[in-house]
Amino acid sequence: MATRKNAAASPQTHAEPPITGRLGPAEREESWKRLEAETFDVVVVGGGVVGVGAALDAATRGLRVALVEARDLASGTSSRSSKLFHGGLRYLEQLEFGLVREALRERELMLTRIAPHLVKPVAFLYPLTNRVWERPYTAAGLFMYDTMGGARSVPGQKHLTRAGAQRLVPALKRDALIGGIRYYDAQADDARHTMMVGRTAAHYGAVVRTSTQVVGFLREADRVSGVRVRDVEDGREVDVRAHAVINATGVWTDELQRLSGSRGRFRVRASKGVHIVVPRDRIVAEAGMILRTEKSVLFVIPWRNHWIVGTTDTDWNLDLAHPAATKHDIDYILEHVNSVLATPLTHEDIEGVYAGLRPLLAGESDSTSKLSREHAVARVAPGLVAIAGGKYTTYRVMGADAVDAAHVDLPGRIQPSITDKVPLVGADGYHALVNQADQLAAKHGLHPYRVRHLLDRYGSLVHEVLSLAADNPELLKPIPASPDYLQVEAVYAVSHEGAMHLEDVLTRRTRISIEYAHRGVDSAEAVARLVAPVLGWDEDTIKREVEVYNARVESERTSQTKADDQAADAVRAAAPEARPQLTEPVS
Repeated sequence: MATRKNAAASPQTHAEPPITGRLGPAEREESWKRLEAETFDVVVVGGGVVGVGAALDAATRGLRVALVEARDLASGTSSRSSKLFHGGLRYLEQLEFGLVREALRERELMLTRIAPHLVKPVAFLYPLTNRVWERPYTAAGLFMYDTMGGARSVPGQKHLTRAGAQRLVPALKRDALIGGIRYYDAQADDARHTMMVGRTAAHYGAVVRTSTQVVGFLREADRVSGVRVRDVEDGREVDVRAHAVINATGVWTDELQRLSGSRGRFRVRASKGVHIVVPRDRIVAEAGMILRTEKSVLFVIPWRNHWIVGTTDTDWNLDLAHPAATKHDIDYILEHVNSVLATPLTHEDIEGVYAGLRPLLAGESDSTSKLSREHAVARVAPGLVAIAGGKYTTYRVMGADAVDAAHVDLPGRIQPSITDKVPLVGADGYHALVNQADQLAAKHGLHPYRVRHLLDRYGSLVHEVLSLAADNPELLKPIPASPDYLQVEAVYAVSHEGAMHLEDVLTRRTRISIEYAHRGVDSAEAVARLVAPVLGWDEDTIKREVEVYNARVESERTSQTKADDQAADAVRAAAPEARPQLTEPVS
C-alpha cells in the first residue's frame, strides 16, 4: 500500500521522541501541549492492553497518534488477569480452533521476538482422574495445541504416571489423580507488559497520557472529529482533534458509547474473575496445575515466590472501576483447590487478592446471549470505532483490527500492520545481558539473582534503571518491608514509567499490593518519600497519598469479608480516589 503523503512534515515529527519512550513529568507536560496543538490521525481512548496495542499499531504505520487514559495504564482489567499468554486449552473443547491458533501464534511472537524479557515459559500439570477415556481425549487436545504452534519455543506434552505426576507436584493428594500430562504455556506481569507496550508506542511518536479523561466528543456535522479531555490531576480541559477515535475502554465500552451519543453495534458484559496469591512454600510443586471445576477451570500458577490461584467467573453489574472480591469468591477458590491438595490452604495463607472484570461480548438479548472470548470491532459512527471482547494474549491482533477499521476515516492510504515485527522497548539486547548478568551484578554491587530479576522486569532498560542510583547508592537497597524490589525501581516508576500516584507504584509498577501480606501498607510511606522529589510532592501530599492508599487496602480487606457483591461493593466504593477530579463515566 502507498505511504501516507507528507508524513515527514507532520507535526508529530517536530521533535525526536526519547529513545526509550520515557513517560515522566516533563514528558507529561509536553504531551498536554501536543494534545492542544496537533491534529491527530487517531485518538485512542483507554490505556489497557488493547488501547496501547492499538496506539503502537497506528504509530508504527506512520500515523499521528494520541492515547488518553482516565486513570493509570493497565489500571483496569489489564492488571488483574491470570497473567498468562496462552492458547486457551479449554477453547479446544468449544471447537474455537481459530481462536486457539491465533493465540498460540501470538504467544510464540511474545516469547521469541516481541517481549522475551517479559514473557516466559511456564509448565503446567493436567491431572488425569479417569482411567478409560481421559488420557487419550486430553492427549488429542494437547496434540492439536502443540501442532497449532504450542510446541515451538516450549516443550511439547509429556505423559506421566501417577508417581511421575506426584514427583512433579508432591502437593497433590494421592487419590486426586491416576496420572497426568505436563504441557507448557507462557506468563507475564500483565501490568508491566501493558505499560511497556505504551512506552513503545511513545517511543515511536505517540502521545501517551494518563490521568486524562474523555468528558465529551467533538463533532463536525454527522461525524466524530475528536474528544474533549480533562486532566484529572488539575482540572484543565482541552479539545483534541482527530480524524478517527478508537474506543478501547473494555468494560467501559458501553458507557463511552453513550457519552458519544452513538448507538453501539454490540454490548459488553462484565464478568468478575477473582484470584488469590499464596506463598510458594504452601504448595510444594515444580509446575503449575490446571484443574477442572463444574463451571470452568482453575489455574494454580507459579508466580516468582508465590502461587496465583484462580479464577471465578460471575456476572458483575456494580462499580466497574473497583470490582470487589467477596468471602464467597475466596471460599470458592479455596474449596476447589483444596479438593486436590494434601495440605489444604486456609484464609491465613493468603497474601493477596485481586478482582478483575472480563469485557465479554453479549448479544442484544441477555437471555439468549452467547458470551465469547472472540473480539468484535465496528465503526459505530463516522469517525468512531469501538473494539471489545477478546483475551489478553491476542491484544496485538485486536489493536491492528481496530486501526484497520478506522482507515476509512483517515486521509490517504495507510500501511499494513507491522507490530508482529516490532520488539517492545527493553527486548533488544536482553539475551546478551542475561549472559552478562554476573558482570553487571559485580559492577553495581548486587547479587546476580537480583540482576536477573531486574532483567526480567526491564530487559535492556536495566542500565537506565541502575543509572538513577549512580549518585545515590542507597537506592540499590530493598524497599522497606518489600525486599523483592529495590528502591531505585520506585523512583524509576515515576521518572520513566508514567506512575503518578502511590497506588500506581505499589499496585502496578511493582506488585507489592498482592505479594506481601501487609499489601503495601508497611512500605507506603517509604515509597511515597522516595518518589516525592520526582513528582514534586510536599509533606501534605505525601500524607494524603499514604492515607488514600491505606484506605484502599483497608476497604479491600473489609470487602473480602462480605458475603455478597452488593455488600463488598459498598465497602470498596467508599474508599477515596487517588485522582481527585475523576468523574463518571470514566474512560
